[in-house]
This record gives sequence, C-alpha cells and structure tokens, in this order.
Amino acid sequence: MTIKKSFETIAVNGVSGGDRRTGAISFPIYQSATFRHNGLNNSTGYDYSRAQNPTREETEKTLASLEGGNEAIGFSTGVAAITACINLFKAGDHVILSDDLYGGTYRLFSETYKEFGLEATFVDTTDTTSIVEAINENTKAMFIETPSNPMMKVTDIKAVAQIAKEHDLLLVVDNTFLTPYYQRPLELGADIVIHSGTKFLGGHHDLLAGFIVANDNNIIERLRRIHMSTGATLSPFDSWLVLRGIKTLHIRLDRAQENTLKVAKFLDNNPKIEKVYYVGLENFDGYELNKKQATGFGATLSFRVKDKSLIEKILNNVKVIRFAESLGGVETLITYPITQTHSEIPEEIKKRLGVDEYLLRLSVGIENVDDLINDLDNAIGK
Repeated sequence: MTIKKSFETIAVNGVSGGDRRTGAISFPIYQSATFRHNGLNNSTGYDYSRAQNPTREETEKTLASLEGGNEAIGFSTGVAAITACINLFKAGDHVILSDDLYGGTYRLFSETYKEFGLEATFVDTTDTTSIVEAINENTKAMFIETPSNPMMKVTDIKAVAQIAKEHDLLLVVDNTFLTPYYQRPLELGADIVIHSGTKFLGGHHDLLAGFIVANDNNIIERLRRIHMSTGATLSPFDSWLVLRGIKTLHIRLDRAQENTLKVAKFLDNNPKIEKVYYVGLENFDGYELNKKQATGFGATLSFRVKDKSLIEKILNNVKVIRFAESLGGVETLITYPITQTHSEIPEEIKKRLGVDEYLLRLSVGIENVDDLINDLDNAIGK
C-alpha cells in the first residue's frame, strides 16, 4: 500500500529515505567523476557525473516531489538554470519578462543573449493587459517572479498561465522567494519552475545551486540535453548540502516568516521609514492575491527611508544583521539593491519601480527577533 506523504516528511527523508544499499540515513555523497561499467553495454545507470550522479539524482527527485513536478534538474547556480531555459529558444524568438526581477536575469536577457538574437520585453506582469499588449508573432515564453525582487510585486500565476495557454507560450516562474513549501506554480499552470537553490533551499549561505522543475517530458528531455552539453551541473557535495538544507526548509521558513512580519511591522511604524514592501502586511497591494495562490509570505522585504543619509548610517551600524548580497539563509542579511543586486538594471526601469538610493532589502533569518529589531532600531537611531 502506498502511503501519501506530507511535504515535511518528504523534505526530511528525501524520496529514498536514505541509502537503501547501506542503510545510511544521510544519503551519501558520491564523490566520483566516473563510474565503472560491469561489461559491454552493461552500465550501472551511472556513467559520468556530468550526465548524472546518485547524490544529485536524489536531490533532483526530492525537489521534484516537493514542487509537484515530474522531474527536476540540478545546476551549478541559479543563473545556470536560467541560462538553460534561455537555450530552449533561438535567434529571433521573443520573451516577455517581469520588469521587477533579479538583476542577473535582466543581464542575461538584455545583454548576453541579446547578442545571439533573442528579443526581450520587460513589463509589469501584475497587469495582464500589459502582458497581452506585449505579445508578438515571435513571442515564445513569459518569465515571471512572484513575489518580485526587490519590490515584492505579486503576479497572478493562474491568470498569466491562461494567457500563455491561449497564445501557445511557455510560462516560466522563478519560485526562489517562496519555495515549494509556500507556493507551487506548476499546480497553478506554469510550465517551468526555476529556483536559485543557493537561497532558501540550501538555507545556510554555504553553497551555490540552481534547479529547474517541469512536467512536460519533451521540455525535460531538451533541458537535460542542454544541461549535460553545457556542463553547468550541480556537484555531488553541493547536492548533498541542498538535501541537508531541504530537511529543515519548513521549520526555517516558518520561523523566518514569523520574524519577518514582526520586523516589517516595526519598520512600518517607524517615523523615519517611508514605506515597507512586504507581502505579509495586510495593507500591501499584493496581500490578498498572494494569500489566494500561496500558503505563506516568505522572509524577504524591502523598505524605503525618508532621508537618504540614513542608508549609510544603517549599513555602517547594524551589528547582528550582516551587510551582504544574497538571501534565504539562517542569518539576516541587508542589501542595497541599487549598487548590488540591481546595479545593471537601466535607470529608467529602476526609477519607475522605485529601486533607488532610498531603498534597502532585508532577508530575515531565524535569529531572536528582538535582537533583529533592536539592531535596526539602534542603527536607524532616534
């Protein structure tokens, strides 16, 4: 009899429940580049780790199960996963993207692959009319982040999926911020889900990883071919680190989200803060929609200060919170998007979005929340 397992149980045990050959509870790190054949045309199923490795396979299958997909593919970084998706297209193809998204994604589409003839249009994907108006005869896909980075804009995945279906387009959703614990885009109509596994999946700021999850066998086969051919594959050790991180994903996210809401409310009530961008605040524009399509709000927020001079003061004076790029780890990080994650976004887009010299982003960790609030309070000053 097959027992239906919950998210938490799959996360803790993985799809295999450990190593069936030895009984090891912690799935082994198969630190091998190549595998011996038992004879001519008699492979063990593993030939060369760029093609597949048992540790990476366990990680991929575990994430696929959590995300509700048929298969997942592990990459060396999140950007490598996005690059593999781009390689599904050819010169002359057109892709529509969220205008508020990770700066590295923007750079890939607007610079690197523009040189190869790929066309990209960045629109406000919270407005379905803008999406439809951007569709051309050569449009092949839509790429969205929700909540977006760093302004936390929420896009209606089901509505965009319907547009994609009507126009025979692929829908790619970057689910890094909420992870499959809080949001499952495939169940809402997405064709491909992307993760920067460096962030919440790994959860400890000690690895680089990226993942693609999909249901369509043709898409998966094409992506696996790209994956093996381009070589940006997830290493056995980093695969194991992601597996370890996933075991506590639900616990870390729940605690971090709890902290984030308290920090958001503190900032929202501070007279020196102009606005807080957090999906978990009931007065935030995307709050109701996010509740409709997700089970959580995540652990990332942005906030705008009233006085620009306060930026340097905060960044120089936080003690518990670390001034560093990235997000999704157990430690709380503060980032200055205009000079860090979004430095290469064109000025006109940054200005329209509000990514300016007054904006900071927080990735809230699992420390004692009073320590985090006191740290911010001291850094902001009276």
